[in-house]
This record gives sequence, structure tokens and C-alpha cells, in this order.
Amino acid sequence: MKQAPLSIALVQHAMGPDPYDNRQASIDGIERAAAAGARLVILPELHASEYFCKYHDPGLFDLAEPLDGPTRRQLSEAARQFGVVVIGSIFERRAPGLAHNTALVIEADGELAGIYRKMHIPDDPGYNEKFYFTPGDQGFVPIDTMLGRLGVLVCWDQWFPEAARMMALAGAQILIYPTAIGFAPEDDEDEQRRQLDAWRTIQRSHAIANGLPVVACNRVGFEADRSGAGRDAQFWGHSLIIGPQGEIIDEAGLDAEVLVAELDLDRSDQVRRIWPFLRDRRIDAYQDLLTRYRHF
Repeated sequence: MKQAPLSIALVQHAMGPDPYDNRQASIDGIERAAAAGARLVILPELHASEYFCKYHDPGLFDLAEPLDGPTRRQLSEAARQFGVVVIGSIFERRAPGLAHNTALVIEADGELAGIYRKMHIPDDPGYNEKFYFTPGDQGFVPIDTMLGRLGVLVCWDQWFPEAARMMALAGAQILIYPTAIGFAPEDDEDEQRRQLDAWRTIQRSHAIANGLPVVACNRVGFEADRSGAGRDAQFWGHSLIIGPQGEIIDEAGLDAEVLVAELDLDRSDQVRRIWPFLRDRRIDAYQDLLTRYRHF
């Protein structure tokens, strides 16, 4: 039976120092998305705060909140009020000294459908996430919702083809990446162009290799390094909605916006019939990925 097209929205917005204002920007975006007919709304990574991982500061653990904290409560109320499935993101306080970078999937009735704890944790200049986040412990498991099975991953996960493939093999119908990525102050225009093109290309590659639509929702705006070390960030936006052959259905710009498009989830089946990459995998010959190259 043919599925109706799924209207999906990416709420691309900036974050400032006030969590209340950040959450309100997210709620306003959800309202706009629902008014435009969206049934699934995705927010950027860690949208309740500025991107705080530019430097090490134990005091910033005070930003963490439990799964049923203020962000979850507000998103649940918005999902229920506007009748949409919402994917949000929090700095999850799991226990004293134990925190995760966690995506929340909230049903249209406001109930929590499931969570995904970010598995790949970066430790780069300006992206010191290993200081704050413990890697996820749930693996790559899609989350079932009223709209289908969602393969939710988070930001740094988007550079790893293994994560996308495992979500696809587990039955995900869409790959979804809440994201916070931008340019460093020292990047010249050529380097900025290369980075953005690489980011766009890897998303399209996941779509092609797995025959699935891919969406990535990024933040925008300039965020200063409040430690004074100069690791400022200019988040580049360019949130993406991509079809299962890697076609860019729509792409945002550099400013805040709500990007809305329709996805034909039935196309994945048709694409996989003509590009049967999953059928032609040689899983009998991939053992070295778990043995010889395990510690490479």
C-alpha cells in the first residue's frame, strides 16, 4: 500500500546564552513548521544552549538536565499542542559525573517514543566533547513512531558510514542528524568551501549507499569562545533534506529559517530495486573490519 508523502521540517536557528530564549526559539520554530503542514519536526543539536564544548569547564555540567527536564517538558507540550512528532536534543544528566549528548524523539501526543545517545564523541579544537559526554550505550537502533521508523543519529556520527548502514539494516526509513557544525575563525574562504562541500557530500553519500532519505538540521550564528582562547565558531546552517539517490530536495542558507519539504518514503523501495547495494554486500568477506582493522 502506497504511503502518503511525509511533510518534514528542519528548524534551523541560532542559540544565545539564555536557555529560556533558546527553548522559545525552538518552540516558535515548531509552531511555524506545523502551520506549514509539517508532521515531523527536527531541531539542531543541543538547541537549549550555546555550543559549550569549545573548552573545558566543570561548571558547565550545570547545563545538563535529566530526560524529563525542562527541554523535554516543553517539547512534549509543543508536540501535543501542534500535533507533530518532534526530534530534540539535550545535554543529558544521567547521574552525577555521567552525561550524554542525547536526542529525544517525542510523539505527537507528547509521549517519549525513544532516545538516542550519541555514539561517536569528537575531541577536536573547539569541539571538546569527550570532556562532557560519555559515548552512548544503546547502539544504533531506530525509533518507532506513528510516522515510521526513524534512524536518529547526532552530528559527529554523520561522518561514519558504519552508523548509517547499521541504522539502515535495522529498518530505518529516514536517517536524521541533529547537528552543530561551523567554521573556525582561522578558516579562509577556500577552506570554508571545502569543509561545507565535504559535509554536504557525506550526507548525500549516506543516502545513496543506503537508498534512504537523509536530513541534517544545523544551527546558525556566531558563538564566541567565552574562555577567551579564541575558539569562536560561525555555525554554517545549510540544513539539508536529501532523497534516496543523493538528490538535494532542499537546502537552507546561513540564517535562521524553517525548511519544509515532502518526502516520498516509498521511493526507497524503488531505488533499492535498481541500485541493490544492500543485496550485493559481501558480508562473508568483511570480517577484517572486526579483526585485522579493529584497532587501526
